[in-house]
Amino acid sequence: MLIIGIDPGISGSICFLEDGIIKDVLEMPTMTEGKKNKKQVNGSQIYNEISFRIKKYEKKNIKVVIEQVSAMPGQGVTSMFNFGQSFGILKGICSAMQLPIYFVRPAKWKKYFNLINSEKDASRTRAIEIFPYFSSNLSKKKDSNKADAILIASYFHETYKND
Repeated sequence: MLIIGIDPGISGSICFLEDGIIKDVLEMPTMTEGKKNKKQVNGSQIYNEISFRIKKYEKKNIKVVIEQVSAMPGQGVTSMFNFGQSFGILKGICSAMQLPIYFVRPAKWKKYFNLINSEKDASRTRAIEIFPYFSSNLSKKKDSNKADAILIASYFHETYKND
């Protein structure tokens, strides 16, 4: 089974996990928007990246797991709108591709990996502990978003029951 774990948002990542083994992780494809060079997710590129990586799989053997995000206190209205827009684009792309989508709250997967109330970088450390063969791809602090996507996919792989 191929699990596509997604940490949504402009600085998020997408992980492709096959039978518990990381096949690929990529940073969220983005593009500039408007005159201020603000970034937005690039839906077309996301579609292309996922399509390319799922060609050899039957749709029944693919699960998409997206972190279910919500508004957080202290975040600005504009940034929350943009974050929600990214979440909606991901949801729309996967729906249009007819891929089964599951949502997991951050508290749920973080509790599973004992990351509640820990630093953002703790997920990177945990991902390196679980997947040492992938550590060279998680060597920078900014790779914590890749680690989140890996752990989201791994959480689903370890807890999903194929009923």
